[in-house]
Amino acid sequence: MSDDLLDQIAAAGSLQALDAVRVAALGKSGSITAMLKSLGAMDPATRAAEAPKIHALREQISTALAERKTALEDAELDRKLATETIDLSLPVDTGPRGTVHPVSQVMDELAEIFADLGFSVAEGPEIESQWYNFSALNMPENHPARAMQDTFYLEPREGEDEPRVLRTHTSPVQIRTMEKTPPPIRIIAPGRVYRSDSDATHTPMFHQIEGLVIDRAITLGHLKWTLETFLKAFFERNDVAIRMRPSYFPFTEPSAEVDVGYSIENGRRVVGGQDGWMEVLGSGMVHPRVIANCGLDPDEWQGFAFGTGVDRLAMLKYGMDDLRAFFDGDIRWLKHYGFRALDVPTLSAGVGA
Repeated sequence: MSDDLLDQIAAAGSLQALDAVRVAALGKSGSITAMLKSLGAMDPATRAAEAPKIHALREQISTALAERKTALEDAELDRKLATETIDLSLPVDTGPRGTVHPVSQVMDELAEIFADLGFSVAEGPEIESQWYNFSALNMPENHPARAMQDTFYLEPREGEDEPRVLRTHTSPVQIRTMEKTPPPIRIIAPGRVYRSDSDATHTPMFHQIEGLVIDRAITLGHLKWTLETFLKAFFERNDVAIRMRPSYFPFTEPSAEVDVGYSIENGRRVVGGQDGWMEVLGSGMVHPRVIANCGLDPDEWQGFAFGTGVDRLAMLKYGMDDLRAFFDGDIRWLKHYGFRALDVPTLSAGVGA
C-alpha cells in the first residue's frame, strides 16, 4: 500500500489531485484511517506489533503529501512569475478616494495638544441616567436644562424609576472619572452629545470636548494658562488673545465664558488679533458640591473644567459656515473640506493639515 500511495502522490499534477489522494488515504473514510480504527479490535499482542507500522505509514504519507504540495506551489509560482507581467506605463484608476471628516481630524488635533499637556482621554456612555447627566452636576429638578425642549428623554425600561436621557454634554464622563479614579486627575472627554436644536450653528447631535483637572491648590490661573496654551496650539498663532467674562454654570463656581480675539482677513473672521471678540468656551472652577457628589473632599481637592464644541472649532479653523453640512454626507463637501489619511496631527509638524 505504501508504494502505491507514494506513486499516486508523485503522479499528482495539481493541488486538487493531490488533495484527492490525501482524502483517500487520511480522510474520515481513508484507507490509513481505516487501519488506525482497526487497532481497537485487535488483541494486545497483535496491536503492539501492528500499531508502529500503521503510525509509521501515516507519517510517511503525511510527509510525502507535504513535500509534494510545496513542490506544486513552487512550480505554480514559477509559472506565474514567468508568464504574468504588469505594464507599469498604464494609467492607474484608483477609484473614489475617501477623506477624513473634519470632526475626526479636529478630535485628533485636540487629543495631540492635550496629551502634550499631560491629559488622558476618557470616554463614557451616550445614554445616561439623570443622576450623571444632571443631578451629580448640581442641576436641581427644576433646572431649565432638564426641559423636554432641550433634552431627548427615552422611554423608561421596566424597573426604572425615571427615564434615561441622551447625554446633553460630556460632563457625565467627568463624574464617572472622579468616582473611579483617585486624584490627581487630568482628562479630556470628547464625544457626541444631543440637544433638541437645529439651525445653521446648532444640530440635534454634535460633538463636544470637555476638560477636567482635579488636584490640590488648583486656581483660576491654572485654568487661564491651560486655555491660552491650548488655543494658541490649536489655531497655530501666537497672537491669540482671550478674555474671561463672569458667567453661570451650575457645576462650576466661579464660572467664566471665554472669548477669543479675531481679525478680519479677506472679509472673514480669523482667530488672532483683537479686532473683535467671539465666544468659544465655557469654563470655571469645579463646584465643591460636584466634588463631594463624587466622594471626594472639596476641602482637600479643587479643580477646573472647561468645554467647547468640536464642530464649532472646526468651523472657526477651517472656514465652514454652516454646521448642518457636517452631517449631510455630501461627497462634494467631504472632498473639499476632508483631510488625507496621512494628514496626522503632530505638534512637531503642526497640528493643522
